[in-house]
Amino acid sequence: MRLARGVPALSRPLLGEILVKRGVCTPEQVEEALAYQKEKGCKIGEALVKLKHVTPMDVTRALAKQFALPFVDLGKLEIPQDVVESVPRSVITEHNIVPIQKKKRSIVIATSDPLDFYALDNLRFILNTEVEPVLATKEAVRNAISQYYGMVNDLDAVIDDLTSSEIELRGDALGDEKVEEEDEDAPVIRLVQLIITEAIKKRASDVHIEPMAGKLRIRYRIDGVCVEQDSPPKKLQGAIISRVKIMAGMDMAEKRRPQDGRINMTIAGRAVDFRVNALPSRHGESVVLRILDKEKALVTLDKLGFEERNYQQFQKIIKRPNGIFLVTGPTGSGKTTTLYAALQELNRPDVKIITAENPVEYAIAGINQSEVKHKIGLDFSRILRSMLRQAPNIVLVGEIRDEETAKIAIEAALTGHLVFSTLHTNDAPSSITRLIDMGVKPFLVSSAVLAIMAQRLIRVLCQKCKQPVQPEETELKMVGLAPQAVGNRTIYGPVGCEECNGTGYRGRKGVYELMEMNTELRDLAFKKAPTDHLRAAAVRSGMATLQQDACRKVLMGVTTLDEVLRITHQADLAL
Repeated sequence: MRLARGVPALSRPLLGEILVKRGVCTPEQVEEALAYQKEKGCKIGEALVKLKHVTPMDVTRALAKQFALPFVDLGKLEIPQDVVESVPRSVITEHNIVPIQKKKRSIVIATSDPLDFYALDNLRFILNTEVEPVLATKEAVRNAISQYYGMVNDLDAVIDDLTSSEIELRGDALGDEKVEEEDEDAPVIRLVQLIITEAIKKRASDVHIEPMAGKLRIRYRIDGVCVEQDSPPKKLQGAIISRVKIMAGMDMAEKRRPQDGRINMTIAGRAVDFRVNALPSRHGESVVLRILDKEKALVTLDKLGFEERNYQQFQKIIKRPNGIFLVTGPTGSGKTTTLYAALQELNRPDVKIITAENPVEYAIAGINQSEVKHKIGLDFSRILRSMLRQAPNIVLVGEIRDEETAKIAIEAALTGHLVFSTLHTNDAPSSITRLIDMGVKPFLVSSAVLAIMAQRLIRVLCQKCKQPVQPEETELKMVGLAPQAVGNRTIYGPVGCEECNGTGYRGRKGVYELMEMNTELRDLAFKKAPTDHLRAAAVRSGMATLQQDACRKVLMGVTTLDEVLRITHQADLAL
């Protein structure tokens, strides 16, 4: 690794010496800062600023001298628009840098950290050009990002506002459950609040707080992809995790076992719930907050992303009087959202609906919802047995994970109930094999199952910045698309803009594989036929595979070929 310009580390003058020579501080003040640095574990420049012996501008100018780099006052510069647009917005936010000039064979980048080798080398790779770093104060870089890219890194600003004394006091206080009585403006409380509100603002579905060896990593899962945010100082790790555990009602003293909790908040006038899990890991407790936004979660069937034929078929299936309908897919594939949409469609005063969920994520008016509580032996099978005595028309079982639950659900389907449930399988046909492997008799499976739908969530292109692309024939073949299937239709690719936070994508839609049972499939299930035979029969009867449905959405300009590859791996398209 190297800087574009600079001097070897061994020949660099010390920062303190430079500041003394410039007459901005005294040797005694440098000695005081060195003691402060040793005690607090910060940089010498930060120590001098926190002791108010120098200004951030003084330190940055001294760093420029130390590393033989130019210093720039960003507040006095007017950066051309073509230069602003030359670096992706996501890179700007990740590395806290600002492009200020384009040259024939290089680009000049303003940074506040002369030792951020990764950012510079990453830029060289992304832009395929040489990078010349110049130094500016952290505040000036932040202000320039706000001015030219329309955003401010609030998290970084709040962290900067936390003094070491506040951090220490807050860290001690958070070890005591009396924290809830303390001032709501306390620094770590504000920091955790900001982490949460920023996640809501950025449309995240999860917040991951992950202790690493040298830092506390914060990541948001946005549209199904984890995006790293600015990291708070490592010394805040205990205080931040303790604050979240207090909010979630967890046991503060327990750090050796996993814990679950829940947070209820109102953010920007919206009721938002968080399911919280703390898991002991090597460098501390890893905490994940799953965001349950009531306004956005309960969507109707027509908003899920069904292709018209699948939509009509789905509507017909869920209005049958009895049988079992299964939705399959990995965690986070939208199964619960689909089932809730189906229940809302069927929820009428003359229909009794009972659910068994783990946990109840969203309350739906008019539906009887029961929550699994393993501690008292209230599991899916026990709730299911009890709910059948209440004469429901429709039953939802959150998940079939064992033989007992599977058998009761199928028996319910055969005795006049419409049963909805989920399985963890990769596709629709393999669910038949999975039920039989669980111990359910093949004749019961073939008789009770109405249909099985596998699903994934695929990212949707940002409608504001997407652009046409010309894919290579090999790219089309990788997803099973023949050039003649594309015809004159336009295929789009991601770009990145302010609307989509520089990712090129905004939101997600479902991709579906709906297998409705027919005579041939029931016969194959009864004979315990292998999954590939079931799949072939389903395709013959008109089932569109996950990959086919994803490719349809590519041809409609909804998503990209890369997204199809991300969620599917078989080239079995036959359009």
